Amino acid sequence: MATSARTVRSNAVPAGRGRTTPASPSRPELTVVKGLRGQRGAMGDGLARVLIWTRARSMSLLHVVVAVSFLVASLLGSLALRTQMAQNSFEQTQIQNRISTLTQDVEDDQAELDELQASLPDKAQQMGMVPQQGSISIDLRGYRPNQGAGHE
Repeated sequence: MATSARTVRSNAVPAGRGRTTPASPSRPELTVVKGLRGQRGAMGDGLARVLIWTRARSMSLLHVVVAVSFLVASLLGSLALRTQMAQNSFEQTQIQNRISTLTQDVEDDQAELDELQASLPDKAQQMGMVPQQGSISIDLRGYRPNQGAGHE
């Protein structure tokens, strides 16, 4: 069973073209394009696709550039914020460690001071001191300054 090649024939002529009659129905020729993939990098190929895509759509290249720049700025801002937060956390940990060290030093000094105050009466007795018996008061109501000693 042999099949014959089908051809599409139309009586309609596109606007602005004259009627042409091919001598024989022919198939379109295919050509091989070499070297486009190997010469262009992934970035260049992606950029070319974006340019073709924006030309085919109603969205302009400006809108795509603004959207991409906004995404990049958001990414960089997020990265900077996370870095600053990590740095602040590290500083906070260092400060808390320093505070706890200083608190321990103060507690040690306070314990030493309390120990010294507790041992003070014993040391005074070893030196021959005696505790005070009652209070001493000085009455200055009858005091008269010396005539020659205080004034020149």
